[in-house]
Amino acid sequence: MTTINRDQISQKPFNDFKNYPYGFARSGDFSIRESELLSTHGSLVAALVNGELEPMSAEEQSLIAVARGEKAPETQLEKAWSKYQARINRPKVGSMYGRSRYTDDSFEIAGGDDDDLVVED
Repeated sequence: MTTINRDQISQKPFNDFKNYPYGFARSGDFSIRESELLSTHGSLVAALVNGELEPMSAEEQSLIAVARGEKAPETQLEKAWSKYQARINRPKVGSMYGRSRYTDDSFEIAGGDDDDLVVED
């Protein structure tokens, strides 16, 4: 099995097809500069945060500290990564109409199995 080194990871463009199927630039969540930073450096940052690579510089250690929430972002890459993490981890929006009628546990049909509609003249 081949091991992935730092150069291979840093050259690989970063994509998140689950949360951003059309890319970062077309999402409207990020500026052009932020989307470029995420695309070019996102794979390396993700590998550092996931523990696949060890940090080799003070910038990489600072980036890991920002990703863990231990310090505030300072560089453009740190700000873009924290914005990305905030966007993918935001709470999901529910329906503005509440729960579905058919999935509501308190919904019961009165009268049992009589599903016929009777109209009187």
